[in-house]
Amino acid sequence: MAYEEKTLESDIVYKGKIFDIRRDKIIAVNDKISYRDIVVHGGAAVLIPITEDGKIVFVKQWRQALKRQVIELPAGKVDPGESFEDAAKRELREETGYSAGRMVKLFRMAPCVGYSEEILEFYACHNLSPGKTDFDETEDIDIVQMAPDEVIRRIMSGNIEDGKTVAGVLFARSAGII
Repeated sequence: MAYEEKTLESDIVYKGKIFDIRRDKIIAVNDKISYRDIVVHGGAAVLIPITEDGKIVFVKQWRQALKRQVIELPAGKVDPGESFEDAAKRELREETGYSAGRMVKLFRMAPCVGYSEEILEFYACHNLSPGKTDFDETEDIDIVQMAPDEVIRRIMSGNIEDGKTVAGVLFARSAGII
């Protein structure tokens, strides 16, 4: 049975706009004192918007961490006091301009369990109605639509490598949603 670490102390060592970092002092295996740095993040909603003709709506934007543009599923953080579903509806409209007539929760995922408590909740978005985007003041997003087979080819060839996008698209394909 895996050892359960005991937390002795817990302090926020960095406070940021999108996430904080908490340092936990713990008792590890063999009663050794150790430290764990944990990303504190309120979670995010990830959207799989599907048009009437079966295409998936993506966003293409600059990602500074990778120093290049990335094609990914629309997503955004859950604000304090906001539900995942409300964040999903808000982010869909803000990033793509669309509203969904029907939104179905697909699954939850913890993308980086070794150092983050972030949870992602995925939603399939159907019966899309176009509208206006409402980007954050520092966002510059292009909207890209692709057929599912093209997306799968790009994932398998390594041209789409964003983790949430790979997980969401492959789940939706295996569930028969796309």
